Amino acid sequence: MNYQSEAEFLKNYDASQFEKPSITSDIIIFSVSSQMGENWRRADKKTFSVLLVKRAEYPQMDKWNLPGGFVGMRETSIDAAHRVLTRETGVTDDIYMEQLYTFDAIDRDPRTRIYAIAYMALVDKDKLHYAEDRTAKWFDIRLDGDRLILTSEDGVRLTESDLAFDHGEIIKMGIDRMRNKVEYTDIVFSMMPDEFTLGELQQVYEAILDKKLLAAAFRRTIASKVIETGNMQTGFGHRPSALFKYRG
Repeated sequence: MNYQSEAEFLKNYDASQFEKPSITSDIIIFSVSSQMGENWRRADKKTFSVLLVKRAEYPQMDKWNLPGGFVGMRETSIDAAHRVLTRETGVTDDIYMEQLYTFDAIDRDPRTRIYAIAYMALVDKDKLHYAEDRTAKWFDIRLDGDRLILTSEDGVRLTESDLAFDHGEIIKMGIDRMRNKVEYTDIVFSMMPDEFTLGELQQVYEAILDKKLLAAAFRRTIASKVIETGNMQTGFGHRPSALFKYRG
């Protein structure tokens, strides 16, 4: 058929001639958790953590997955990501979020052809407010070679095969992105409280990178990124420590 105008073409266009995949926005919500020191003189240990939600319906009911949701016909994937983030955390602004990757393996979801546009968000856990009707837990992250191991504070232990869909693959890609970006950006401060000690900041870097850092070298590296507040951290059984804040 020959059309006289684009308007005429669009009026007669049959959208049903092509199959339509569904699209979800799935979010890796990263933060840092504190584990109590071995005794009252030792500061808390920091661990790199991810927020997971237990599925309450099929498919893969009772498995854990990343927070996510289907993208509506009148919203973008980033709009959907913000909607999901607000639903899960109660926080609507001041959260760092970036698009990670699009996961589109043909058989990644047993329901139908579903693309997942994955986002990575970084939060300070102390600022979150959880919805009471959601089953969500923070899991500490550990990589044993290429093997992903996740452990919650109450002892739930998961490996990649325990997660729904391909969410283990998504988390591992997010970890790689984080480890690369903390080396040359300031995104780690999105997970920090307003004031912190340099020791706490170093522990956060070490938790993400999964390696020990030399204190003197670390302090030289971040000296231009922080400002001393004049306040002191007390009450932890050791000498008071100076508190700093992010310069940006």
